[in-house]
Amino acid sequence: MSKTFYTLLPDRAVIRVSGPDRVSFLQGLVSNNIETITADKSGYGALLTPQGKFLFDFFVYQQDEDSLLIECERGENGERAAELFKKLRMYKLRAKVELTDVTESYDVIAVFGEDALSTLSLDVAPGTTGHLAEGIKAVDPRLSAIGARVLLPKNSLAEMAAIGASESDVEAYHQLRVSLGLPNGSEELEIEKSILLENGFEELGGVDFKKGCYMGQELTARTKYRGLVRKRLLPIKIDGSAPEAGTAIMNGDKEAGIIRSIHGDHGLALIRLERISDDADLRAGDAKITVVVPDWVSLPATAA
Repeated sequence: MSKTFYTLLPDRAVIRVSGPDRVSFLQGLVSNNIETITADKSGYGALLTPQGKFLFDFFVYQQDEDSLLIECERGENGERAAELFKKLRMYKLRAKVELTDVTESYDVIAVFGEDALSTLSLDVAPGTTGHLAEGIKAVDPRLSAIGARVLLPKNSLAEMAAIGASESDVEAYHQLRVSLGLPNGSEELEIEKSILLENGFEELGGVDFKKGCYMGQELTARTKYRGLVRKRLLPIKIDGSAPEAGTAIMNGDKEAGIIRSIHGDHGLALIRLERISDDADLRAGDAKITVVVPDWVSLPATAA
């Protein structure tokens, strides 16, 4: 029996960027190299403040030869997608670009499980992309271990059963996501405060240091080349009563981090690297906290 599961991601929105200047327009704004996005390869990136702080993260797919699709946070009432749309429109200026909110035309689906990529006939390389019916299937551009993302036209979910995937609930996906250390936009990243390299964007393919200038590039490059990463967003295991997001993790009387999210007995926390030695006794409220460093994370030598 295939170990492939799928779930709708109701917190996602889709914006179409079309027109002859679509690539150059986004290239000067976002952290990743939009020129690498093709029918066979999708990508992950972020839009930053001019000071290099997080605003939005998203996935980018090629819809056709004239259009790109940005899959982004929707927000509780659609406000996050509306803010991104407004920001892109503000920077459009004279670029030959058309922006369209096409959220109501698509279902965004996470496909995960041991057999997810083989069920979708996808290679294991992050970002590998193809077509599924009238939609798009892509290995998650960040990390293939999380599975794939599928954009299907509305009312096409029968395609998932047709390939042998079983419906799951969204919480099962998020428990896997946090155990792997993958952020979910503003659920774990602080708007206008978080820094990309503290949140894994370099290892997860969300920033390109060779593409040239983009908004917020100076701080991002300085953080890398001066070795200024002192904190990292990392998975945690929780033993005991789960504290709330925002609770401080303490090592004795010193703060070792802040919990950003909790799903089941796992979560994500922004951890101060100098305070997570092997003998650290980490606590959050009444719970014992264990920090897990995923294989894909590259920590500074002094913190490894």
